[in-house]
Amino acid sequence: MKYAGIFLSLIVLAVAMCCSIIFGSTDIPLQTVIDSYTSFNGSKEHLIIQTTRVPRALIAAAVGASLAVAGAVMQAITRNPLASPSLFGVNSGAAFFIVVATSLFHAGGFQEFTWIAFLGSTVSSAIVYIMGSMGRDGMTPVKITLAGSAVTAFFHSMTQGLLLADGKMFDQVLIWLVGSVAGRDVAMLHAVYPYMIIGFVLCLILSRHINVLAMGEDVAAGLGQRTVLVKVAAAVSIILLAGASVAVAGPIAFVGIIIPHIVRYLIGNDYRWIVPYSALLGAILLVSADLGSRYIAMPAEVPVGVMTAIIGVPFFVYIARKGARV
Repeated sequence: MKYAGIFLSLIVLAVAMCCSIIFGSTDIPLQTVIDSYTSFNGSKEHLIIQTTRVPRALIAAAVGASLAVAGAVMQAITRNPLASPSLFGVNSGAAFFIVVATSLFHAGGFQEFTWIAFLGSTVSSAIVYIMGSMGRDGMTPVKITLAGSAVTAFFHSMTQGLLLADGKMFDQVLIWLVGSVAGRDVAMLHAVYPYMIIGFVLCLILSRHINVLAMGEDVAAGLGQRTVLVKVAAAVSIILLAGASVAVAGPIAFVGIIIPHIVRYLIGNDYRWIVPYSALLGAILLVSADLGSRYIAMPAEVPVGVMTAIIGVPFFVYIARKGARV
């Protein structure tokens, strides 16, 4: 049954990506999409397909999958149903470091942005972990949520301050900071997908260990698990997935909250299945949200980060009130 769900999700993802390529401010027939790769003629439509629509769909799928898996693993290791890269400062830390590097050190290469995003994600994650672990009772869901919210607010405020101080840079990075997959080319995906794949494979390898860790840290240690090593490896995977996503698409919020809860509702709490299902459903969500964002204010487009926020805020309130189990 779970394999059938994987197969069905792949079909839905393929359909969503086809719709993302075909529909937009100008609809393009499916045959034209096929012709652009089988008999390219250099026309405007063929160029739009190859340089804009297809890279956009691929990037949306990769980013959605990465953020969803990162959120699922974060919720497992923190035992917090509200954990996600966007709410625990990972995305905002990466964004802040990129803005600092652009404003103060004039960084401009995309490969530089990628490594800077990883650094920002690491620093913000470390700060949240240290703040959330202070006190005699150690890390608790409430403490780490408060720490994540504080770090997110801090980095967001600092980012806005830098942008206001440099008006020209504000115009350049505003769309990126909101979170968008528009205007990205396939070279950007080539620069980050190796890190996404490494992070995803690492999560798959850790899935059995995460199942044991979910029973409780004391139980896992009693069964011989090296809980610290598992948590460090999980943190590395989160940083790779979230950092790469922020580098290519900006800090897109709520995907890492929405998808893991839907997946656990559908298939249970076995992370050997939660990880691949989260990747597929996360890709479907962001590709669909990007497609929907094109129709809110046509002919203009709304950044996909706004669309995920519209979907995610009610879901976040529901989860916060319900206190869903991780």
